Amino acid sequence: MTDATKKTLAAAHRAAIDGIVMLENKNGALPLRRGERIAVFGRSQIDYNAGGTGSGGSVNTEYQTDILSSLEKSDVEVNRTLAQFYRDWVSKNPVSTGGGMWASRPLSQKEPQIDNYLMKKVLAESETAIVVIGRSAGEEQDSVNAPGGFLLTEAETELLKTARGRFKKLIVLLNVPSVIDMSFVGEIGPDAVLYIWQGGQEGGAAAAEVLCGASPSGRLTDTIALSYADYPSSEGFDAKDKIYYNEDIFVGYRYFETFCPENVLYPFGFGLSYTDFELACRAAVFADQKISLTVDVKNIGGATGREIVQVYAEPPKSNMPRQKRSLVEFAKTKTLAPGETQTLRIKFPLSRLKYYDDKNSEWRIDGGEYRLIIAKNVRDKSCSVRLRLSKDIIKKCDRLAAPKELFKRLIGFDGGPIYEDAPTAQSGKSGGTGGKAKRKAFSGIARSRKYKFEDVKNGRISLDEFVSAISEKDLARLCRGEGMGSKLVRPGTGAAFGGVSKGLRKLGIPCAAATDGPSGLRLDNGDKAALLPIGTMLACTWDVELIEEVYSCIGGEMIENDIDLLLGPGFNIHRNPLCGRNFEYYSEDPYISGAAAAAALRGLESRGVCGTLKHIAANNREEGRKGLDTVLSERALREIYLRPLEYALELSNPKAIMTAYNGINGEMCGSNFELISGIIRGEFGFSGMVMTDWWASLGSCSAPSRRNSAAMLRAGGDIYMVAKSAEKNSGGDNTLKELKSANLSADELRRAAKNILSLIINVVISD
Repeated sequence: MTDATKKTLAAAHRAAIDGIVMLENKNGALPLRRGERIAVFGRSQIDYNAGGTGSGGSVNTEYQTDILSSLEKSDVEVNRTLAQFYRDWVSKNPVSTGGGMWASRPLSQKEPQIDNYLMKKVLAESETAIVVIGRSAGEEQDSVNAPGGFLLTEAETELLKTARGRFKKLIVLLNVPSVIDMSFVGEIGPDAVLYIWQGGQEGGAAAAEVLCGASPSGRLTDTIALSYADYPSSEGFDAKDKIYYNEDIFVGYRYFETFCPENVLYPFGFGLSYTDFELACRAAVFADQKISLTVDVKNIGGATGREIVQVYAEPPKSNMPRQKRSLVEFAKTKTLAPGETQTLRIKFPLSRLKYYDDKNSEWRIDGGEYRLIIAKNVRDKSCSVRLRLSKDIIKKCDRLAAPKELFKRLIGFDGGPIYEDAPTAQSGKSGGTGGKAKRKAFSGIARSRKYKFEDVKNGRISLDEFVSAISEKDLARLCRGEGMGSKLVRPGTGAAFGGVSKGLRKLGIPCAAATDGPSGLRLDNGDKAALLPIGTMLACTWDVELIEEVYSCIGGEMIENDIDLLLGPGFNIHRNPLCGRNFEYYSEDPYISGAAAAAALRGLESRGVCGTLKHIAANNREEGRKGLDTVLSERALREIYLRPLEYALELSNPKAIMTAYNGINGEMCGSNFELISGIIRGEFGFSGMVMTDWWASLGSCSAPSRRNSAAMLRAGGDIYMVAKSAEKNSGGDNTLKELKSANLSADELRRAAKNILSLIINVVISD
């Protein structure tokens, strides 16, 4: 194991501890006492689910910790009879992979029957039952609202009931990629419940440490509702070909806290510790379009621990439907001893209060009184301050990526949901200076080929001039990634880009290597790397400094493995708990999603490598994802699904973006001109490289094609991922054909080439 991997695992171990969320702990059931006699049930105590499946989790590791072995090394007394029973059974009943690709793996695994004889023997030797429930999901595989998926199986429920009735204490550990049905808490009444998530290769050890005394400091980044049907996105989630986001901006707690608080079991931001904390706001200052809060956090309990201070804003009344409150900032304390106080200074810009009015095409911050709540979760009201704005602040925009068809969106509740027609691309007012949907001009001057790429860095020639000297054929090749497993770069990686042809390499353009992913380096040739906790678990730490450190360590592994670009972090919104890739993503909330992604990017760039923000935008279902048309309002797109990108741009310096497989309002994401050139480049000012997802279809949702690379280039995208041979155009893309017929301009090709080479010169030549 390399030194870089060791450092990554040390940081990942801390993140796995801090990301565990404890939801119940009655009568001091936890932490376990020294010498406490415990019986551990569930195959996931051994076959620990370390990560999700697919490109975001399939990392080859040198080892993996499990819960049972880790507990056996602790100060508690693990029932040996039951432990040996599970080891013997698991050895004869290995984990099923389904025999195929990622989507073939079952969501849950077969569990053994515990007969009465064994149960009586275990009861005679143990006082506490720990039941581990495991789930899987991932790329190309959503969960299902059925037993073994979102719901517990009959066998799992019976085991919990038996353990509740016969043991003094019952502790439930949820080794899952996403939130699941929690109705068993009220029906069975376990003493303690913890989401231990999927904690990477150190996750089993981290879970044991928390059980034995390391105080959990994770907090939920999703709302847990009473039932799946309570989530507003549940209706129509499995629709074919086209999915309507009728809930509009009311995703997660924005929906529940505004309309249906009675349908919540555990609120957003909730989590318990082995101690307790008191929050007090000492000062609040508003100046220079920034808000500053000074908050004292005191440990008033009997154990050490960390607390998260969450700041929510409640807006004044508006003509537009608004959520009751939204997260605008957060901060996490250091580890505080009993009686210790830490003063946190929390600052955030006034722009966190803005919302989008898609009837008038404008961002708004309404004048009036705002209430800023300093809290432990979205429902807590530890303290609050008032902020009054004397006038409206308005930024006009062009109407971009709006729906082309009428559909209903949620605007209120009055004994039931109230809907209105969402504004379409053809309706209402539009115009302003916020986002001009026009192509960026290229201003290069043709030069001779005597210059090399290194001359650009040395200042002998500008990048524009260098790009102007590249032939159209090689420009087209430059706009293709090659892979997977291209021989031009390090074996096992996901793509090569840059110097993918003899002509490009003759100009001194190096090949850059890109590989998955959000949970660690996925190397298909079998080489080992560190497997991180899943994205959701990292976000549940609410610790951006720790996330930054974890990804800085990943950057060290990238350097050791000659990898330039990480295909992550993933930061799509958790719209629905069944989405198979929720584990890669962070939260139902745009701000914590953007803040976590920005921390990951800062960590990578601190080592001279970079990451790729993905998947943009509204990639919230795996089933049928490659042709799915996502129909949503312009407001929901901007305020919820693109807002994490806006935050990431505010808090870091992204150099690469990956578009998504799905379409948005009739146009595939990878070739959506108004999305890429209008909003991302025009309004947000992003000037980095925009790539497609691997083998994505482009063009309209009604006639998508993998060969329509010209549509990607016209839209403002830069590079199509991937072809088996970029030099030979093995994918048969239409770039040169459309260039010849004047449906694509040479300047659009040069603009894309410049963006690709700008990334390469920063990442590869700087090594």
